[in-house]
Amino acid sequence: MIDADGKRLLSQKIPNDEPALLELIAAVLKRADGDVVLWATDLNHGGPALLIAILVAHGQSILYIPGRIVHHASKLYRGEGKTDAKDAAVIADQARMRRDLQPLRAGGEISTGLRILTARRADKSADRVRAINRLQAQLLEYFPALERAFDYSRSKAALLLLTRHRTPDGIRRTGQTRLQAWLKKHGTRSSAAVAQAAIDAAKSQHTTVPAQHLGEQIVAALTREIITLNEELADLDALISQRVTEHQHTQVLLSMPGFGPVLAAEFLGATGGDLTVFQTADRFAGVAGLVPAPRDSGRISGNHHRPRCYDRRLLRVFYLSSLSALKSCSASRTVWRST
Repeated sequence: MIDADGKRLLSQKIPNDEPALLELIAAVLKRADGDVVLWATDLNHGGPALLIAILVAHGQSILYIPGRIVHHASKLYRGEGKTDAKDAAVIADQARMRRDLQPLRAGGEISTGLRILTARRADKSADRVRAINRLQAQLLEYFPALERAFDYSRSKAALLLLTRHRTPDGIRRTGQTRLQAWLKKHGTRSSAAVAQAAIDAAKSQHTTVPAQHLGEQIVAALTREIITLNEELADLDALISQRVTEHQHTQVLLSMPGFGPVLAAEFLGATGGDLTVFQTADRFAGVAGLVPAPRDSGRISGNHHRPRCYDRRLLRVFYLSSLSALKSCSASRTVWRST
């Protein structure tokens, strides 16, 4: 806590518990003695969510200072070390001096829920990509022909095949007829094509690679993991599609080319569902990283085509939506061809 002149009035470590936070707020307001109090934080969700909710409930004003600003500003202050106390002092002093910081608004129930769900979906999607990469790497080590035969990120039938048939000799012993019948029994539409591709791969390799039995056990485990992740992602997509319809701006977002339920949910989660906090369209474009960076003042030869400080979540939403719009929107295709 500092005053208008930058004089330090309070520096204290506080546990992230409601009683302690309430005591802190009371102590700060008492020390202010009726003067205006401005709070600032370098995080706008996650750990400080309880503090933000309590401050909002008590009618307090909060500024958001991005971590990048704090990192660069800390170099201008005395001391080489990085401590929580120094970071807090830098945040407080920057809040005192800067006039370009945005007020922090607590997200609504729906937008906050969508942010949590889309973050969870992003984690699961990343886990799925890693598991598929490991699966392909393991198959490549002992059965490269089968690894090459299918796209395991798209083919459910190929994953089903790996739950039971994973080695060249095993697939040859099963034979195409029984393999096709087994795939068809388990609901595979392209059972004939999958069985044929698997048999062709098995016939191309008659050498047993050392530790093949261990490799196929790992492939089996990874296959089960990927199938489980696919099911979890499907459940998350269904839940997101259901929850996103509850927001007042969803229909407007869905009417835009390239936007579906998931991207609309990511947009609402990243913005809090309230664009007035950005004040102007130009400010919003800057936060989303959609404005060109200046190329003067020594940057002519640089490769920076957008601002260094922007919200990667929003940039991702707009890039994916524009790419998706190419499929159905002629205007979008025209824009992309012109750039």
